[in-house]
Amino acid sequence: MDTFTLHGLAGSPYVRSVAATLIEKGSPFRFAPVAPGTFRSAQHLARHPFGKVPAFDHGDFALYETQAILRYLDRILPDPALTPTDPHEAARMDQAMAISDNYLFNGVASVIGFQRVVGPALMGLIADEALCAQAVPKGQVVFGVLSDLLGDHDYLAGSMLTLADLLVAPCLGFLAPAPEWAVLTEGRENLVAWLARIEARESMQRTTWQGMAALAKAAA
Repeated sequence: MDTFTLHGLAGSPYVRSVAATLIEKGSPFRFAPVAPGTFRSAQHLARHPFGKVPAFDHGDFALYETQAILRYLDRILPDPALTPTDPHEAARMDQAMAISDNYLFNGVASVIGFQRVVGPALMGLIADEALCAQAVPKGQVVFGVLSDLLGDHDYLAGSMLTLADLLVAPCLGFLAPAPEWAVLTEGRENLVAWLARIEARESMQRTTWQGMAALAKAAA
């Protein structure tokens, strides 16, 4: 089989989703780090014309956009399956993934995660308290919706681990160090317990910020 190469930034929840999916599939891959400040370089724009991460190569086949990469991997690496055969569970998976991209990351994790995690760690910035406060009400809605969707199920789509769990968990985990976490998770114990279960998986343990940095060093 041709080699898989994952281009991205250690600490990115979207890069972590792809890496965790590859690990769940038992597939080796090479992690090629993209340095902060180079997302708009000609080299990276050739991989991802919108200057984002991750970008992905399977041999000479190039792909970007996380959901497209995850679905591609689930098609070409069918064992274990990460998409339900039950149409209701598959629809729940799709819904959770859309919620993650459109509402959880945009306007919540993209704001609080940057202000509290990325900015201070990578750029030495001080968090903008007003921006974080503005993101909290939207975050409370999103966390409430995800908590309701999860209910008393083991996984977001129902009975099995799916791509939705591997997309949403890194995004939620990205927010966990922020002081806003306590407010966002208040009364949503099921969501907190679910995140702990997902993060205990080998795929998530190996794709922490430090884990991805170690993968980058090993591939150098």
